[in-house]
Amino acid sequence: MAAAVQSQLCKGGRMGPPGHGENCVGPRPLDPPMESELARSASADVTKGSWAKGSGFPGSCPSSPLLPGYPARSSAGSTVAVPERGDMPELVVTALLAPSRVSLKLLRFFMWILVYSAAIVAAAVYGCIALTHVLCRPRRGCSGRRRCAAPACLVDPTLGEHGFLNLRSSGLRLHFVSAGRGNGPLMLFLHGFPQNWFSWRYQLREFQSHFHVVAVNLRGYIPSEAPKDVDCYTIDLLMADIQDIILGLGYSKCILVAHDWGAVLAWNFSVYFPSLVERMVVVSAPPTSVFQDYSIRHIGQFFRVNYMLLFQLPSLPERLLSTSDFQILKSSLTGRKTGIPHLTPCELEAFLYGFSQPGGLTGPINYYRNIFRNFPLEPQELAVPTLLLWGEKDPYFQVGIVRAIESRFVPGRLEVHIVPDAGHCIPQSHPREMHQYMWAFLQDLLD
Repeated sequence: MAAAVQSQLCKGGRMGPPGHGENCVGPRPLDPPMESELARSASADVTKGSWAKGSGFPGSCPSSPLLPGYPARSSAGSTVAVPERGDMPELVVTALLAPSRVSLKLLRFFMWILVYSAAIVAAAVYGCIALTHVLCRPRRGCSGRRRCAAPACLVDPTLGEHGFLNLRSSGLRLHFVSAGRGNGPLMLFLHGFPQNWFSWRYQLREFQSHFHVVAVNLRGYIPSEAPKDVDCYTIDLLMADIQDIILGLGYSKCILVAHDWGAVLAWNFSVYFPSLVERMVVVSAPPTSVFQDYSIRHIGQFFRVNYMLLFQLPSLPERLLSTSDFQILKSSLTGRKTGIPHLTPCELEAFLYGFSQPGGLTGPINYYRNIFRNFPLEPQELAVPTLLLWGEKDPYFQVGIVRAIESRFVPGRLEVHIVPDAGHCIPQSHPREMHQYMWAFLQDLLD
């Protein structure tokens, strides 16, 4: 396995053909047979332990009974000619599609002008905030202090065992924490920004008695591998990571629990890989297509996530966030409106530890640098049974988005709870309420 992976790895931990070190190649979830193909072949190497759970991999997709170029037979046995794609001249097809293609290119062009104009404004605002922090705390300087040792709470043995998983599709090495192996189905946790696996500490303790709980550090979050290229953080590649994690741990499906950016990935994963998701618990984040449509109709929502615009710029966001020893990040994690209530200094350091390492901010910010890549997005129908938890006082997302999410669901597949007085970080601010809703939602699986 090691030799096979090494032969495919390109510069920076990216996959690609020899001589193309700047490309990140992974399976595209839009390819119909990809899910089943990877499901048959994926079995990633786990550094620690033996993972033997699950009931096998999903079966392959059946091939079409009617292939292009072959005649179809009617019930009377006569041959019916199937028109081939070449019947219409390519020049005519190109001419017919030209107006749509030009319109789409113009739409994207003006969209990027708007995004970068807003990004410059956001940079000016955040630059003033960073300068204020430097002037108020001159001893901290203009950069972040590197943390040489992990805080004690980050290596707490009661949360689980630490390990690394080598992903088959990309060859990247992801860090994870695991507990409750042998106690039931896989419950996989996906974190958001600016956090890491530690944001699930309450849930790891709560559910390890009945589930095999695994919280991962997504790619780009140290100590997981963190390629520097922006193209290594597309939605397709990130979804392939989730697939490799599930299958690499020896399971054919999981209960997917996700927050913030992890929730964005989970929504997409449930659409393209539904056979790998038995249930889903989503906290404080909408599907990207819902967010796009809602923000166009409610411009106030767009201003709530103005930091996304700043993150479109190269290099500057990393410098601003690290100014005055990561004071902007500290404020977002401990602030009255945006922060996590009762966060201790040690817990704060648990989040800052990875970001303080060289290049520790680039990977996480690269997620945002790809967020407008596929604009405009097509609406997606959601069907995986899902528990959605939303904070009544979420500073980043309006409560009205919940109704928009409901409109995309197959009836009877979504259960929604608006948590009173809760902000954005429900898993840490209101763990008791979240656990009650989760136990009730998963009760039939335990029976």
